[in-house]
Amino acid sequence: MNHHGKIAAAFVIIAAGLTMTALGLVSSSADAEPEGFLTPVSGGGDIAWIMTASILVFAMIPGIAFFYGGMLRKQSMTATMAQCLIATGIMVLIWVICGYSLAFGSEGFLIGNLDHVFMNGVIEDVVDGEVNELEFAFFQMMFSALTACIIIGACAERVRFTALAWFLVFWGLFVYTPMAHWVWGGGMFDQLFTVRDFAGGTVVHICAGVTGLALISFVGVRSASIRKSHAHNIPFAFLGAMLLWIGWFGFNGGSGLMANGQAIHVCFVTMLASAAGLITWAICQYQTTGRVGALGLITGAVAGLVAITPGCAYVPVWASFVIGIIGSMLCFFAVRFIHSKCNFDDALDVFGVHGIGGIWGAISTGIFAESKYTGSINASGIYEEGPAGIIFGQADLLIGQIASVAMTLAFCFVASYCIIWVLSKFMPVRVSKEEEAIGQDIIEHGEPAYQ
Repeated sequence: MNHHGKIAAAFVIIAAGLTMTALGLVSSSADAEPEGFLTPVSGGGDIAWIMTASILVFAMIPGIAFFYGGMLRKQSMTATMAQCLIATGIMVLIWVICGYSLAFGSEGFLIGNLDHVFMNGVIEDVVDGEVNELEFAFFQMMFSALTACIIIGACAERVRFTALAWFLVFWGLFVYTPMAHWVWGGGMFDQLFTVRDFAGGTVVHICAGVTGLALISFVGVRSASIRKSHAHNIPFAFLGAMLLWIGWFGFNGGSGLMANGQAIHVCFVTMLASAAGLITWAICQYQTTGRVGALGLITGAVAGLVAITPGCAYVPVWASFVIGIIGSMLCFFAVRFIHSKCNFDDALDVFGVHGIGGIWGAISTGIFAESKYTGSINASGIYEEGPAGIIFGQADLLIGQIASVAMTLAFCFVASYCIIWVLSKFMPVRVSKEEEAIGQDIIEHGEPAYQ
């Protein structure tokens, strides 16, 4: 076994040991019924929390611009900001015009309906301080915009601004909207499988990662000199990562749509998994290269955040620690493998972190989910337990999670590749080698980030 294999094996053994140790703790609390865990607060606290969570998710968009832009050449900073802005504008308009209606308009198998075009018929009244439909649509709008921005990092410094804009128009309609419906809108995944995706492991992270993979498969690699260039502004990357980390508490914590014990649990395990991911990445990097970099530390934190996202409401606290460790380790070695062995130029490791981390996060939910966390309170006010993971003796959830991951990978890659292929027949998709060398800041926007 080589050096890297020994490191990987060591972490797996440690994580497995922690899992088995923690299982002894599970039995002592398994009889607790978390009715209060799901009880909302009174007096409009839910409304205030979800509005705050929505704004936190929106703050992740400038976070991505700083995070991505700081890690690229200085000639790409303006372009990265412009791409994040156009992605946000496009996705917001699509969401209002028909995206929300197609995602949540009905519980159709493949797609919703057009009953809520331009928010027609969306409930705005507030009853007993509960989150209304318009606030839910606002919260979900932020997810759609953020997912589009994540994609940009994979194909950075190659795809023309206009081509990317048109791609996102069709991607928002034909990829993101169906995915949101299948997972959260009562569609195909919910009808075919036993699945749980609390905050977007499949809809956001796997979808964005695989879409990025499809784009770079089509447009190819950057020139060798550009690929080898270093981050031009590490403080910007750090600032962006911190905005992402802070925003993630709204991203995950708001997905239950209530200010209750579940939201507290979600925020707590989100923090734990991200810290575990950060430390794990640092150890892997040190053992592999002999040093630990700031970019590695923040990437490890993001890997932990991605990994915990789908199961953050469904797994016990101890499991989030294990999920963060294994997720970060998998992402670390996936990124190294992609850079050294594959002819893919995943510029900012979108597939390596969001794709791989999202896959592990979805599968780990099927491993570690506990029935007392996956249940719900029925119409009679009685708590009903939900499905559990494989370590608790149930296999249906794990099977459903694996099936949903496989279908997400296939659908998002094929659909995204088809969209960019068709667009290439009508417009140039990639900048020329000469334009790539000069940088899109000057060529496409005429606005260098620095004078």
